[in-house]
This record gives sequence, C-alpha cells and structure tokens, in this order.
Amino acid sequence: MFNSTIPRSLKAAVAAGFISALAFSPLALAAEQGKENLDASASKEITGEVVDMMCYVDHNAMGDKHAGCAAKCIKGGGPVGIVSDGKAYLLVGDHKPMNDQLAEYAGKTITVKGKMAERGGVAMLENAEIVKK
Repeated sequence: MFNSTIPRSLKAAVAAGFISALAFSPLALAAEQGKENLDASASKEITGEVVDMMCYVDHNAMGDKHAGCAAKCIKGGGPVGIVSDGKAYLLVGDHKPMNDQLAEYAGKTITVKGKMAERGGVAMLENAEIVKK
C-alpha cells in the first residue's frame, strides 16, 4: 500500500528507539522528582545576618545601618530572612511566621536550622529554629 525507500531495518530501529524512550522516561522523571523531594526535606543549619526581605531584595539593605528599619519591618509582619555567603533564605517557623522571635536579631548574625526547600529560585528554611550557641 505504502511504497517507501526506507529500509525495513531502519524503521524497526526507529520504532524500537521511540518505544524505549516512552518506556524509560517515566522512570527518569520519577528518579528526578525523588531527588528533588530528598533535597527539599534535608535539614540544614545556616549562619548569617537576619534581614527584612523587602528592603534586602529591593535595595540590598543590610548591616548595622539598616538594623533599626529591619527590626521595624519584621515586627510589622514583613517577610524575614537570613543572608549567608551571598544567598538569601526566607525563614518560616512551624507553618507560621517567626517575626516576633527574629525582630530583635535584625542586622545581627545568628545560626538557624530547619528543613531546606527551594523552588523557582526562592530558598526557604521552614520549621526554622534559632540555634543557641
């Protein structure tokens, strides 16, 4: 019915490759998702400066000069984070803000630990708690 100049062996090889790709792609996807979930649940300890994320992201406000403003923004409910080695992490308690606990540390270096999660370029430490040293 269809006259083709493509050799039958080449057709079989292409079909086998296509079927293999379909068969193994769910396995590769599952392995990648499992790796992402493992990374997301890893506990991590981070030492860095407590910042209010609004001013930090908007105009890189950090340090002693900004500590008073940061404390005010954090007390007011603005998102709070920690900056360590040039990377910022959003800090969240046990599925609730921890602004009341962190406002007094604005502009200061502390250590926190919690469950690391990262998605879409946003890094977060959830179930975070302050490590007393």
